[in-house]
Amino acid sequence: MSTSSVSKGCFVFKPAQQQQQPKKRKKTETETESPSLESWFCEGCESADSSGSRSRFRLCQELWDHIRSETQVLQDELNRKVLDSLLDFVRTRRPGGRHGDWASQMRASEIPTAALVLGVNVPDHDVTFQSLSELLLDSVTPHVASVEAKEAPVLKQLMKRVLERLMKTAVEDVEDGEDGEDGGDGGEEEQSGTPSHRTVHCSLGQLSDWYSSRTKRSSSSSPGKKRSSVDRDVPPRPPLVIIFKDLEAFSPRVLQDFILVCSRYVERLPLVFIFGIATSPSTLQHMLPHSVSSLLCVQLFQSLCCTQHLSTVMDQLVLTARFPFKLTGKVLQVLLSVFLYHDFSVSSFIKGLQVSLLEHFSSQPLSLLCCRKSEALLQLSQLGPRDLDRIRALASFQRYLEQQDSQDQDRLRTDDAFLKEVCHRLIKDLHKYHKSYYPTLRCLHTLTSALPRYPLGKQIRELHLICLEQNVWENQDYQAALKLLRMLAKDELLTLLHRCLDTLQAAKSKRTRRAALQLEELLCRFKQLDDVTETQDYFSSPIKDLQKKTDLFQLQKTLLQLNETRRSRKLSPFERLRAEAVELLDSLVRTHLAPPESQPLHEVCYYSSSSTVRRHLNAAPRTSIQAALSCPYFYLQNENLRTEDGSVSNAAPDLCITYKLHLECGRLINLYDWMEAFSTVVSAAEQLDPESGGSGGSGGADEVQHARFIRSVSELEFLGFIKSTKKKTDHVSRLTWGGC
Repeated sequence: MSTSSVSKGCFVFKPAQQQQQPKKRKKTETETESPSLESWFCEGCESADSSGSRSRFRLCQELWDHIRSETQVLQDELNRKVLDSLLDFVRTRRPGGRHGDWASQMRASEIPTAALVLGVNVPDHDVTFQSLSELLLDSVTPHVASVEAKEAPVLKQLMKRVLERLMKTAVEDVEDGEDGEDGGDGGEEEQSGTPSHRTVHCSLGQLSDWYSSRTKRSSSSSPGKKRSSVDRDVPPRPPLVIIFKDLEAFSPRVLQDFILVCSRYVERLPLVFIFGIATSPSTLQHMLPHSVSSLLCVQLFQSLCCTQHLSTVMDQLVLTARFPFKLTGKVLQVLLSVFLYHDFSVSSFIKGLQVSLLEHFSSQPLSLLCCRKSEALLQLSQLGPRDLDRIRALASFQRYLEQQDSQDQDRLRTDDAFLKEVCHRLIKDLHKYHKSYYPTLRCLHTLTSALPRYPLGKQIRELHLICLEQNVWENQDYQAALKLLRMLAKDELLTLLHRCLDTLQAAKSKRTRRAALQLEELLCRFKQLDDVTETQDYFSSPIKDLQKKTDLFQLQKTLLQLNETRRSRKLSPFERLRAEAVELLDSLVRTHLAPPESQPLHEVCYYSSSSTVRRHLNAAPRTSIQAALSCPYFYLQNENLRTEDGSVSNAAPDLCITYKLHLECGRLINLYDWMEAFSTVVSAAEQLDPESGGSGGSGGADEVQHARFIRSVSELEFLGFIKSTKKKTDHVSRLTWGGC
């Protein structure tokens, strides 16, 4: 029960009597994680008592649970089309199936294969494959195996993983000459329907015997019992589905050998392959030669584009008034930049949203008011003098205070009851602002996204960022968009106005409903309008003059007359109505699309620390490693490591001591001198005389210190701080400069 090591470590030895004790009930996720998370949240909260921090944690957790459930439902809906197609493909894998149109074109020697192109957003693939596996297990087949490239570097490991997950039992590696032994063991391990712990050999022959026994037993068991609706959907010989999550990462040789082996058992095993492809369908042609790819009958499936997925997620989670938590323009720009320039992962975007939510509730004491309107008003009535002083210190409330008369200013500064009364109205106005902001934003995007060159952006998120940063009506692109709207044709304008009307009518704000009534009245006037004859009257004579044969002087005279006629003529009824529609849109924008900073108390709902989010999402590994090596106390929480001047204690880990000593060297470091300095520091920590020689007896570092030094130097080289050099054999070259 002992071990030796050249560095400090933690070793666990399980007593023999504990192995025979019954296992305790596994704690649920809420029992294990919630207390630690709550304690971390309450300890890290800024300027809050224990009761207030617990309330904020409860609000944060409830809001995140709501967002997470909405996200899961949304992702299931977005993946439903491609997943349903895959399920139908697996059901029709065999000729003569229920839908035998595609399967009838497949040769009997081919393995049906689905090439699922998911895109480069690799972090999102796990969610898709998890949903696919669950759907296959629920409605198609109980035999599904998912494998990754890191689990199968060689063919033996790939075969072992596939058999273990299909047969749900332990599998031994195949040894030479043992492939035919214990041939009948594979079909007897699941008599009671539970996974068995019997060990079988790793070969497809064992899988074939096991599958034959399973299908015979399922067909012969309870012949007089009627099958349920779920059982009727499962065929008598359910397919064996093998999912390759990351096809590009697999070794081409391993994949080729596995396909060749499986092709020999295609008549005995109803195999179906699903390849997860991140780049292009041509990957199959590059990885597999024709002799191998001809054994597959491949059908291509394309998932939803990640940018469309992001637009849908933003539409349901960010651009809505259902969730009180909001992001400022800079924070949202950071999340979008990480998505567009790093990973294209919607899952990472949602994690960034979770980080922002957690940071907002932990750093802002007034986030108690970031909830539904009724609950926020209740929380407001229970605020103490300390929280009311925080409200008075808000920048938005200071601007609001400057707009009031002197008497109200004095009352707001001194009278807590009057302050609560005013904040009661301001909270209501803030919720009304959100209910009017998003419908107006969608209307403006509907009209401007149809214009040439997209003056306010093609995606609604681009327009939203503009509106968050400034008054959008002061933007030059906005003025250019209004000019283009005043030149739209009647049919195009009416189509866009009808879409805006649907958006305004679906809103729950009284202000937007009044705007919807005005727009509906305009559309009725458009419907009654018929200005075709008037337009012909205005332009008939100049156009006819232009069509006549004339000289240069007469042409110039006619063009001048045409220009004067256009300037002096009255607007047609359609042009007047079109101008009224544009003015109505402009008034809506100026009324409801003011930036959030213009709203008092917006800080309770909006998170604005973009630097914190960037630090969490775009971490700098080198800076973090240098900080850990320079200040190990903050990571290990050992009082012996605490220092006042920023130096490293001689009781610090070997790696920290070696790192600190290497900072005192130049470009080339002498290993012997470095080791002597290390031995001096370590001996001082162990209260030994470095000149005594230790156990070595020859002076300097003993064998244990020598081993510890070599280990720490190797770790520094692995971390990228030093490297070997050919200039001097007993020196190493330093790669970094400076330190924390």
